[in-house]
Amino acid sequence: MLTRRDMLKLIGSTAATSAFALTTQGMAAAVSSASGALVSHRPPPAKRKFTSAVVEQEIARIQSKIGDPELAWLFGNCYPNTLDTTVHLDTLNGKPDTFVVTGDIDAMWLRDSSAQVWPYLPLAAKDKSLRRLFQGLIRRQALCISIDPYANAFLPDPHGKTTLDWAQHDLTDMKPGVAERKWEIDSLCWPIRMMHGYWQATGDRTPFDDDWRASMHKVLATFREQQRKHGHGPYHFQRSSAIPTDTVPLGGYGNPARPVGLIFSMFRPSDDACIYPLFVPANAFAVVSLRQLAQMSRALHGDHAFAADCEALASEVETALQQHALIRDADGTDVWAYEVDGYGNQLFMDDANIPSLSAMAYLGFCKRDDARYQRTRTQAWSPRNPYFFSGTAAQGIGGPHEGLRMIWPMSIMVRALTSNDAGEIRQCLHWLKTTHAGTGFMHEAFDQDDPTHFTRPWFAWANSLFGELIVDLAGRHPDLLRRA
Repeated sequence: MLTRRDMLKLIGSTAATSAFALTTQGMAAAVSSASGALVSHRPPPAKRKFTSAVVEQEIARIQSKIGDPELAWLFGNCYPNTLDTTVHLDTLNGKPDTFVVTGDIDAMWLRDSSAQVWPYLPLAAKDKSLRRLFQGLIRRQALCISIDPYANAFLPDPHGKTTLDWAQHDLTDMKPGVAERKWEIDSLCWPIRMMHGYWQATGDRTPFDDDWRASMHKVLATFREQQRKHGHGPYHFQRSSAIPTDTVPLGGYGNPARPVGLIFSMFRPSDDACIYPLFVPANAFAVVSLRQLAQMSRALHGDHAFAADCEALASEVETALQQHALIRDADGTDVWAYEVDGYGNQLFMDDANIPSLSAMAYLGFCKRDDARYQRTRTQAWSPRNPYFFSGTAAQGIGGPHEGLRMIWPMSIMVRALTSNDAGEIRQCLHWLKTTHAGTGFMHEAFDQDDPTHFTRPWFAWANSLFGELIVDLAGRHPDLLRRA
C-alpha cells in the first residue's frame, strides 16, 4: 500500500514531474524560450477556482514595488495559487460552504486551509466575494470540529469515508467525514487564528453563529481533556507502517508524560508523531489562540464565563511552559525546548512546519526581539538542531517527514518574516528565488545541494506563505524589495 509520503514522492520529486503537475493544473509554460520572458504560471482565467478583482489589484500593486523581475513573477504565481487552484465554493444546509484542498491531496487540513487563505484577510473588507469565501470556510471548519475535534483532515462529503489510501486501516475511532485522524493541537489553533483575523479585518459577525459557538466549546473541552489530569482520555491512534513517525506507541496513547498543565499532542504539524507528547510550540500557539477565542466570545456573544475559562487555560499552559519547557545552557541562559515530558526530559530540535520554535514570534506568542526567542531561533538555525541543513543551494530547516538534507522553503520564509535584519531577509529572498527549480512555485522540500530534487510541486500553503512574505516586506522593507 502506498503511504502519503510514497505518493507525494511519486508525483513531485523532480523537475520532470513538476512539469507534469503544472500541465495537469492547466498552467502555461514556465519560460518563453523564444523571448526569454517570464510567463505567468496561473491557470487561464476561465479555469481558476475563484477570482477577485481586489486580489488582482493587490498583485499588480505589489509587483510594481519589486525591482527584480523574477521575484515579481514568483509572487504573481504564488500569491493567488490557493484561490486559483484549491478553493471550492458551494452551499451546505442553505448557507455558504467553502472547502479548501491542500493542493495535491484531495482533502482539507484544518491547519493548511487556515494558513492558505490567511494572506487574503486584509482584502476581505473590500470584497464581498472574499467575505463569502471566508464565511463558508469558517462554517465548514466549525462543522469539521463538531464532527471530530481530534481529526486533522476532512473530506468534502461530511458523511463520507476516507479516500486517503494511507488512512484506510488506521486503528482509531474514525468518524464519517474524516480523511485522517491525527491529533495535533495546532489543528484547533489555526482555525481560531484565521477566524479571529477575519473578524478583526471585517467586523463581520455572520459566520459566528450557534454552531460556531458549539464547536469552540468542543475546542476548549478537547484541550482540557488532553491535559490528561484524569487519565489519557479517549484519543488513540495506530497505523501499520514502515515509517515509525506515522504511528503512536503504547497502544496508540503515546509515550508517557507527567500531567503538568500542558496539553498533550500525539503529532506535530508535520503529521509526524511526537517523541515527547508535551509539544512546546503547539502549546505556545494554544496560549495565543485561547486568548483570541476569549476575546471573540465576549464581543460576539457576551459569553463571559466561557471566555474566562479560555483565559484560565491559557494562563495555566503559559505558566507550565515557563516551568517545564525551558532548557538552561551551561552559560546560564535558557532556550525553549521543542518537546518535553514533564519528568525532566527535553528535546531540542526544530521542524519547518508551523507551529515551530522559529515561528513563535510569527504566531504572536512573543515579540521578534524577545531575548529568549532570539536565542532559541539562533540555535534552531545552527548545527545544534539535527534538522538544520546547509548546502550549496541554501540553508534551512527540514524535519523527519522528508528526511535528511531536505530543506523546506517554509522555514526560510519564517526566518524572513521574523527578522528585522535587511541582510538576513535579502539572503532569504535569494535562496527562495534560486531554489524553485524553474517551476515558478514554492515546494514542500528540496535537496540542500540540488533544488531540482524536490517534493510536492503543488503545495498551496508554501505558495501562500511566500505571497504573505512579499506583502509583508512591501510594508516593512519597501526599499529592500525595490532593490531586490
